[in-house]
Amino acid sequence: MSAAGLIADLKRRLPNLRGRLSPQVSLADITWFRVGGPADVLFAPADEADLADFLRALPGEVPVTVIGLASNLLVRDGGVRGVVIRLGRGFSAIAAETGNRLRAGAALPDQRVARAAADAGIAGLAFYRGIPGGIGGALGMNAGAHGTETVEVLVEARAVDRAGVVHVLGVDDLDYGYRHCGAADGLIFTEALFQGRAGAREAILAEMADVADYRATHQPIKERTGGSTFKNPDGVSAWRLIDQAGCRGLTVGGAMVSEKHCNFLINTGNASGEDLETLGETVRARVSHQSATTLEWEIKRLGEPPPGRPTGPALALRADGERPPRSDDRN
Repeated sequence: MSAAGLIADLKRRLPNLRGRLSPQVSLADITWFRVGGPADVLFAPADEADLADFLRALPGEVPVTVIGLASNLLVRDGGVRGVVIRLGRGFSAIAAETGNRLRAGAALPDQRVARAAADAGIAGLAFYRGIPGGIGGALGMNAGAHGTETVEVLVEARAVDRAGVVHVLGVDDLDYGYRHCGAADGLIFTEALFQGRAGAREAILAEMADVADYRATHQPIKERTGGSTFKNPDGVSAWRLIDQAGCRGLTVGGAMVSEKHCNFLINTGNASGEDLETLGETVRARVSHQSATTLEWEIKRLGEPPPGRPTGPALALRADGERPPRSDDRN
């Protein structure tokens, strides 16, 4: 079914749908890397109830992909099939509660949560100032920074499953690990409840300023980047392995390994999604050769490549620096 046909079908099924359905939306205009093909259909639900109604009506064979602020996404150049859901204003409420707790919608930027906690005199959430993403993403990957992870401050989360059923999940239900959430596939987080501790606003703001200064000094925050590219292996920093493999400053097309922090990939201006994924896979291959360590992607890669192009490890540049051939190339 075409994107226009799917939208027409959904509007017939859901005459009272309040969210916005849009066909063939460029995801390059949304992702922080500024690359990627279109979403067949982009849905921006009005609120949790609207999202649940939509999922109940959506045919089971239609793929669903969820994106937040798109700060740690690499969308492939062929785009994303089916429906891409992006939470917006209806998921941006935030309120302090008794007992030094803070309730926040999944569409809120992490940095806004840190600031709201400071304004409410709630300590323990300042680390979110250093995470360039949204709360939905933080819940989905146990995001952390400066020695603290989401699992340490989360009380519970609300989520909607693929059948449109709303769940309230305690932190133990989410089976968190390092940059990992073990919750059931298909859950779309809509809200989080955090537990902090009493603190002085000025002291919390000073801590946040230290976090921000560290980021500005050590990370390429003014570039088109997707944040940390690879997870840290046990006992060692990914950037150190990348540097030891000689990849600092390595380029593929318009993509470059940051000179400032080599666990960051940068779109220097005209990179494609394939340039960035090729660069990442080449880094992984060289680190594996140099240190016998396999780096795992922390950035999420979504969508399809253009026809005839590979994805994943098959993209790694050969020893002579050449790209792998197209599947339709002739000898």
